[in-house]
Amino acid sequence: MLNENTLLKFNNIHVEVEGKEVVKGISLEVKSGEKHAIMGPNGSGKSSLANALAGHPAYGITAGEAYLNGVNLLDMDATERARSGLFLAFQYPLAIPGVTVANFLRSAVKARFGEDSIEMRDFRKILKGKFELLQVDPSFATRYVNDGFSGGEKKRLEILQMAMLKPSMAILDETDSGLDIDALKIVSHGINSTLTGDNSILMVTHYQRILNYVNPDYVHVMMDGNIIRSGGPELAIQLEEEGYDWVKSETMEKVEA
Repeated sequence: MLNENTLLKFNNIHVEVEGKEVVKGISLEVKSGEKHAIMGPNGSGKSSLANALAGHPAYGITAGEAYLNGVNLLDMDATERARSGLFLAFQYPLAIPGVTVANFLRSAVKARFGEDSIEMRDFRKILKGKFELLQVDPSFATRYVNDGFSGGEKKRLEILQMAMLKPSMAILDETDSGLDIDALKIVSHGINSTLTGDNSILMVTHYQRILNYVNPDYVHVMMDGNIIRSGGPELAIQLEEEGYDWVKSETMEKVEA
């Protein structure tokens, strides 16, 4: 039974990519207003989990259950999950030549909230405010989505999309990768500005540095397709100082005991 404050809950999730199991039965519950971070080395299954939950067809959920706002997530395709309030910020955002940022965002907002959800002049006013929030040049509105954008510009646009779409549950897949310290602060400010207490975020990251600005309530360590340890924000600091080997060694000792 789901807690009424639970936004996202999944149990015993298994994920396969090209016939190989990369997520091996993990469970997590995210409640309203919470910030969770999943940390781990390359190849641990973090991004595969994020893509599978969002409905990417290359990432098949072969076992387990998942619920978004109390509704079975696995009964929905990727579009339905997005319309229901699930948002995924990609690790590697794709370019969409021929589609301007403004038209893309306008279409996305209409798809999320309905055709008559917002007047054009109101949309432009809101979009202008989000551009200012993420310190994006207004000229980007007429540029093609991510076409010729730097890594930092792509990541800012991902968070700008999140700010426009107002998801109840946002999954951020290594949004901090490739950002210098100034861009990291801007992106983090954008993330924090979208948090209202009624929505939540699940951050996937290798490093602790973004967690200095988007302070998590819970940190989970994922290795070899499993969550092997969970704790508070102090766990991220320990990982930054000592790496991941101590967690793996400690877990193996408990298994052997």
